[in-house]
Amino acid sequence: DTCRNFHCKRGKVCHADKQGKPHCICQDPAACPPTKDYEHVCGTDNKTYDGTCQLFGTKCQLEGTKMGRQLHLDYMGSCKYIPPCTDYEVDQFPLRMRDWLKNILIQYYERDLNASGILTEKQRNKVKKLYQNDKRLVAGDHPVELLLHDFEKNYHMYVYPVHWQFHQLDQHPVDRLLTHSELAPLRASLVPMEHCITRFFQECDADQDKLVALKEWCHCFGIKE
Repeated sequence: DTCRNFHCKRGKVCHADKQGKPHCICQDPAACPPTKDYEHVCGTDNKTYDGTCQLFGTKCQLEGTKMGRQLHLDYMGSCKYIPPCTDYEVDQFPLRMRDWLKNILIQYYERDLNASGILTEKQRNKVKKLYQNDKRLVAGDHPVELLLHDFEKNYHMYVYPVHWQFHQLDQHPVDRLLTHSELAPLRASLVPMEHCITRFFQECDADQDKLVALKEWCHCFGIKE
C-alpha cells in the first residue's frame, strides 16, 4: 500500500493513481466517519460541522476561493451565541490567562513528581520555583485586583509560563511566529469559556500580518522586553 506512510495535510487523504503513485486529494466531507455530538465543531462561517474531518474536507474543496481562505476551526462544540467582548473584558483577559498558564505548569509539575514524562528536566527546574512560591495564592478563581497585584509583586513568576505556551504552540514550523492554525488548538478549546480570546489574539497581531511574533505575544501578556 503506497499510501501507508504517505502524509497528507488536514482535509486531504491519500489516493494512489493507476501507476500506484500516491497523491493527496480532498477528503469528501460526506465520507467522513460518524461522530458523537460532543465531537461537533463550529467553523468561522458560524456553521456546525459533524467533526474536524468534515470541516477540513469542506475547506479543502473550497481551496482557492475567498470562502476557503476564510474558513477555519473557530471553536470546539456546536455553534452557539458568543457574546461580544467589551474593552474592559479584553483588558482583564491577560490577568486570567497568565494565572491559568502558571497553574497548568504547576499541575504538570505535580504530576511529574509521581510519574515523570510531561516536562523535560530543564522545564521541571524552571517550574520548581513556581511550585515552591505558589502557595501564597489559594487555588481557585481570584478577583482581577488580586491577580494584578500578584503580577506586579511577583512579575518574575509569570514570564516563563507565557514563554512556555508560545513555544508549545510554535511547532509547524518552529520559527518564532504563530499562524492561525498554530493558535487554533489553544483558541478553539477556550472560546466557549473565554469569549475574549479571539479578539485578544487579533489585537496581539499589532502589525496585522496574520502572524503573532514572540515579541507581540509577550507584549500582549504584559511581559517586558
